[in-house]
Amino acid sequence: MARRTKQDALATREALLDAAEGVFEQRGVSRTSLNDIALAAGVTRGAVYWHFKDKADLFNAMMNRVTLPLENELEGLAQCTGDPIDALVQRLARSLAQIAGDARTQRVLRIATMMVEDVDELGPVRERHVRVDRVNVERVAQAFERASALRGQPLPAPTAQLAEGLHALVRGLVYGWLLQRPFDLEATSRIAVNAFLRGIGLPPQEHALPAAAQSGIIAGLPDTRL
Repeated sequence: MARRTKQDALATREALLDAAEGVFEQRGVSRTSLNDIALAAGVTRGAVYWHFKDKADLFNAMMNRVTLPLENELEGLAQCTGDPIDALVQRLARSLAQIAGDARTQRVLRIATMMVEDVDELGPVRERHVRVDRVNVERVAQAFERASALRGQPLPAPTAQLAEGLHALVRGLVYGWLLQRPFDLEATSRIAVNAFLRGIGLPPQEHALPAAAQSGIIAGLPDTRL
């Protein structure tokens, strides 16, 4: 019986997160109440508070469900075996493939980037964004520093600024693609990231590039491999 109760609780929690995705997408985050989410999930308002202390807590749980795999891609990047730039390229490719190929990931990222209003009740949501961004930028900066040391290649600018630049590049491409602009997210990001890394003197090795980049067949564009 205890096992079934735990399973039921987990099922209710997943149903609430599913409902939150749908209602947030339809109405925006500020205009959605916990009662709206409870109704959409077919549970009581009390069930919402059993699992989440408030709307921001529920929102962050919804984000964690799909974005933690993306965020975890950069964990331990600078300590990986081999060249950290090659690892960076491969991990970014996996993350972008998930975004391009998974409807739930797209929906949650669209909500997070386009439907979160700047209001006090969503302060913990903003804090989560800032915390995740800071950690990921630090991980990229550490990878740049280690690659620079391994290759004996001085960097052309402060590491932190270069890491912020790459982060902004990838984030901007994802945001533009989520706006349903007509370009291939994976191919365009591959070209842009490789060009950025080449520009700072840290090109990935050819074996690290996805097959399409190695063959030069990238959305009909000429060969831009490094």
